[in-house]
Amino acid sequence: MSVAACPECDAQVQIESNTRVNEIVECGDCRSELEVTSLAPATLSQAPEVEEDWGE
Repeated sequence: MSVAACPECDAQVQIESNTRVNEIVECGDCRSELEVTSLAPATLSQAPEVEEDWGE
């Protein structure tokens, strides 16, 4: 398990050992959805908003 800082509130977010790059995790403090952008070192970024494709 590793730890990374939340880009929104700077809280420490635990990254499980079986987590993969591009996986979405949640900050326990501010509840932001975060995307794992790297595992070594563990880094997080704000997860992209899901956009409606309107059946396209």
